[in-house]
Amino acid sequence: MHKLVFFVPESHKERVKQAVFDAGAGRFDGYQYCSWESLGTGQFQPMAGSQPFIGQVDEIERVSEYRVEVICPDAQLKPVITALLLAHPYETPAYECWPIKTLEDLT
Repeated sequence: MHKLVFFVPESHKERVKQAVFDAGAGRFDGYQYCSWESLGTGQFQPMAGSQPFIGQVDEIERVSEYRVEVICPDAQLKPVITALLLAHPYETPAYECWPIKTLEDLT
């Protein structure tokens, strides 16, 4: 099992969440569409050659974004990240993932 965390503007949050759910994330022990989200502020500066969805090249941009967390079976991680990247409006979305353990993994 892995946890996937990504950052997305509110305008595309539900679309991106649905894409990762459809690819197999957010399911656990008889439940589906499971996620956690919190609102925060992202900051970035598009560099020359980039094509930002929000902001201008060489200007620091601050954007209200949601941090969304979902769990994902190991076998679905690549399709889920692929779905995230395809559905996300940003040229280079920020995301991270790491392995997690459940009680059943501990012996």
